Amino acid sequence: MATCYERYNLHTTPEKFFIEACDEGADAVLAIDRVSNEMTLTGKKDVPPSAVTRPICGIMGTIRLVAGMYLVVITRKRNVGSLLGHAVWKAADFDVISYKKTVLHLSEIQSQENKTFLSMLNNVLTTDGFYFCTDFDLTHTLQRLANTSPDFQEMSLLERVKHVVLIAVSSRCTRCSIDSEGHAANFVESEQIVLYEGAKASFVQTRGSMPFYWSQRPNLRYKPKPIISKTTNHMDGFQRHFDSQLLIYGKQTILNLVNQKGSEKPLEQAFDRMVSGMNNDMLKYIAFDFHKECSHMRWDRLQILVDAVADKQEEYGYFMVNSEGKTVAQQKGVFRSNCMDCLDRTNVIQSLLARRSLQSQLQRMGVLNVGQRIEEQAEFEKIYKNAWADNANACAVQYAGTGALKTDFTRTGKRTRWGLLMDGWNSMIRYYKNNFSDGFRQDSIDLFLGNFAVDESDGPTPLRVQKDWKFLTLPIIMLVAFSMCIVCLLMAGDTWTETLAYVMFWGAASAITATIILFNGQDFVDAPKLVHKEKMD
Repeated sequence: MATCYERYNLHTTPEKFFIEACDEGADAVLAIDRVSNEMTLTGKKDVPPSAVTRPICGIMGTIRLVAGMYLVVITRKRNVGSLLGHAVWKAADFDVISYKKTVLHLSEIQSQENKTFLSMLNNVLTTDGFYFCTDFDLTHTLQRLANTSPDFQEMSLLERVKHVVLIAVSSRCTRCSIDSEGHAANFVESEQIVLYEGAKASFVQTRGSMPFYWSQRPNLRYKPKPIISKTTNHMDGFQRHFDSQLLIYGKQTILNLVNQKGSEKPLEQAFDRMVSGMNNDMLKYIAFDFHKECSHMRWDRLQILVDAVADKQEEYGYFMVNSEGKTVAQQKGVFRSNCMDCLDRTNVIQSLLARRSLQSQLQRMGVLNVGQRIEEQAEFEKIYKNAWADNANACAVQYAGTGALKTDFTRTGKRTRWGLLMDGWNSMIRYYKNNFSDGFRQDSIDLFLGNFAVDESDGPTPLRVQKDWKFLTLPIIMLVAFSMCIVCLLMAGDTWTETLAYVMFWGAASAITATIILFNGQDFVDAPKLVHKEKMD
């Protein structure tokens, strides 16, 4: 593999940045011209003695904002574990450094917009979930790495990254929706790795939004009605999505966990219809109404789905290398799970399938004897369940801004009333964030990933779009009317009929205004401004 480094110094002069590799014997220095933006490789001898020096842990990248180019560096890292003997680090702190020495060249409006873009960037950087390894490839599964060519092994980690779609609404994602190239929103590849006395095993699953053109735009309602596009050819992107998935992972079993009644039913029917339309024997579609099957706390019924796909799981298998380094098993297919947002229901099912695979792997490795069950190992059982619950929370925080729902079942194997209460609390937080802060978060992600490129010209950016008059006027009217209704109740008039008349008047005014606001819900939510294309969930 190409040379990699652990420690760096950032040397800053008015004209250039110098990033110096500080490992023993290293002489590599990356020079960045702060005027021309040109990057060149040089040596330590070229670093001026007058440069201001500070240690850094790595470079996140560069990004163009209104004021010009910025350098994003990792200033603090924390070791979170080891994978196959390679240290895994969490990027804990960042610094965003302007190439320009001042922002005096900006107008007042441009300066304010630049601050907003910086705020968006910091919003993404402070979201938990940036992990890296300097001498091991975290972006590919063990099976994929085992099947690569010698040329691939000689490539640098940066050169061999695989661009994976992660989320559209609240997390790391290069695609916000299904597109003609087949990229789907909320796509995550999950790999469970087991290591034991030199042997290693891996089980891979995927999750991703239903890969056709549909939207669920926030509009102040608790559950906005999903809408399937009637003007788009769904099969183009759908076909490319699964052609790509079959090429990468082999056979696919699709586990669609959405409701089979109400507003989610048309989505399930459309997904089923399109899979049938592909007429591909390598694709198997299974619809499982998660909420119906598990209603009234009957979560034991999830075993119905696990048992239904048991034969497929045996067929797909998992990847395993024995202690002598010989590959003894290959995974031949994956389960692709989804619910509406590919978070809570999806994670529960994935944890159960991963558990079944783990049972087989541990027996094959000799950790468990034939007939022994994971649940009999109390301490390990607790660690395993918490690991999958923590995984659910990490994904949910990035996607929805809160911890995952249903993690009481993932952690304990039981659905509890306390878990229901916590789910209600997280659902309220999600409602608020989806309606009143999701636009800023999505804009932050699009800016960070380069889906929106800032132009340094004097032209207005989409941030300057002004809210409609209704945005301020109607909420004020509703607040005043509701307040007057309360005042009339507390300060009774001379007669009860007079009091009732005032209460009915102000109550009616409050209710009518609230109805108008709800009817025009999309005008009051925080919608994305930077990317004006249909957002699919």
